[in-house]
This record gives sequence, structure tokens and C-alpha cells, in this order.
Amino acid sequence: MSPQGSAVTSTGSTSSGASRRERWLIVGAGGQLGADLLRVLAERPDAGDVIGLTRAELDITDEAAVAKAVADVAPTVIVNAAAYTAVDAAESDEPAALAVNAYGPGLLAAAAERNEARLVHVSTDYVFAGDGSRAAVGPYAEDAPTAPRSAYGRTKRAGEVAVLSASTRAYVVRTAWVYGSTGGNFVKTMSRLERERETISVVDDQRGSPTWSRDLAAGLVALARSDAAGGVYHCTNTGETTWFGFTRAIFEELGADPERVLPTTTDAFPRPAPRPAYSVLGGQRWRAAGLPAMRPWREALHAAFASDAAAFRAT
Repeated sequence: MSPQGSAVTSTGSTSSGASRRERWLIVGAGGQLGADLLRVLAERPDAGDVIGLTRAELDITDEAAVAKAVADVAPTVIVNAAAYTAVDAAESDEPAALAVNAYGPGLLAAAAERNEARLVHVSTDYVFAGDGSRAAVGPYAEDAPTAPRSAYGRTKRAGEVAVLSASTRAYVVRTAWVYGSTGGNFVKTMSRLERERETISVVDDQRGSPTWSRDLAAGLVALARSDAAGGVYHCTNTGETTWFGFTRAIFEELGADPERVLPTTTDAFPRPAPRPAYSVLGGQRWRAAGLPAMRPWREALHAAFASDAAAFRAT
């Protein structure tokens, strides 16, 4: 592993109020969020140096490798976009998911603390129970009780605990329903199915907030550069819909007839891991910190297609 990594940019002056020149380490730089973090930072002339390390370049479960990478790069900010995200596979291989989602982030947090760097760690809505009755109460607040129902959720919650235990300056940012131009995701899958099938049945009893990874990346950068206190934050595009409603919107962006999308239920598509019926995240703490407001999910989806239509249509 070279400390130069898969992407290095140098973009100029230190930001106002910083005690030393900004130097970013993006871990998991090959994924959809990691790639968008590199894009967002490349567009910021005052972001300082940006180093991206892919999974092949840094195994976050290797304590010695993590310690060496952080010491060599000497970042002021580390953003951990690496994760085990195979939700169903985690049900039968929880130890592997735990290593990447909990043990590795704990190592990163400890290394960040030793090197006086700020860590931004990305978590998920799956740390909550996601039961349907939650809809009557409203979006999950940052301090709402966690109660993960899947192996993936349990390992991500363990990662939150590991990070916050190791570093007082760390941020844990929960998000949900993320899609982007890099890698595979729901938007790309629906785009492919639109070409292959006359109709598509999509569940209409799971509610959440679709989130464009480019908007999420911009939010994470804003948080890392702020004076907000460490701890848990929620960051998604605003508003809510179901997977059915999301798919109809995708069809509209594709110029396809949304009436070809048919509603169905979760029970009709049993999966190894339980899916949250309600996973809308509130952003009370985000707003209280004065961080930039996230735009509505429908507006973000339109912007995503305007920016990266070819990537979303490609399979």
C-alpha cells in the first residue's frame, strides 16, 4: 500500500480557522460514496491535499496497515467510506461483516486520535428497528434508541460504538438509501430492469429517504470542516417515499412510463435479512449545528440524472 493511494490532489491554501493545512484521507475511495468524496473535494480550491485509498490499497481490519497509512499520510481529516454492505450475505457471515463494519472503524478512530485527525465515519438507518409503527411517531432522531434487527445493522451499530469510544472528536453520520454513479445500486438496477421488462413490481410498504451520494459527500465535507461537536448526526436528502415511489421517479427520469411500475409488499419478496419498514432519519442535530440543508430527494434524483445520466443507464 502506497500512502499516495489511488487519488491525490493538491488544491491550495489552508481554510480559514484551521491550525494547519487541510489534508484529507478518504478510505474506501473506490466505492460510490468514496468516489464522490474525491469529486467534491477536487471541486473545492481550498480543500488542501486529498488522498484516496481503495479497499485493495488499505485493509482497514489490518491494525498495522491502518496505523502506518494514517501516520504516513498525516491527515487532518479521515473519512471512512469503507463498509461491508452485502446486507443478506451478512446474515450468514456476520464475523466478516463485523470485522469491516466495527473492528476496522475502531482502528481508524484510534489512529485518528493518535494523530490528532478528525474522523468522519458513515453509518446506516439499519441500526434502528425500522418497525412500521415508527411512522406514527416520525423520523428517527439522532438520540433515538437503536435496535438493529439484522446482522448488517448489528455490525454497523457496533462500529458506531467502537468509533465513539476511541475518539472524542469523531463524527458518526447515519444515512440511508444511497445511490451514485459509481458501482451498483438501486437506481442502476431499476434502470436496467426498465429496459428488460414490460412491468416491474416494487415494494410499497418500506419508507425511507433516497440519498444521492454526491449530496451526501458534500454534507460530510461540510461537517468535517465545521466547528460542530463530535457525535452522531443524520444526513439524507429530505422528504420520504417508498421503493415503489422511488422507482416511479426513476422511470420518469428515464423518460419511461411510471405506470409500468406496480406496487407489491415486502412479504412477496422474502429476503434473508429483514428490511426496515420505516427508516426515515431526522436531521435535528444537523440543523442545530448550522450545517447546509440537504435538498429534497426528488430534486436530488433529477440533478443526479442531469449530471450522470450515462452512468445510471449503464449496466
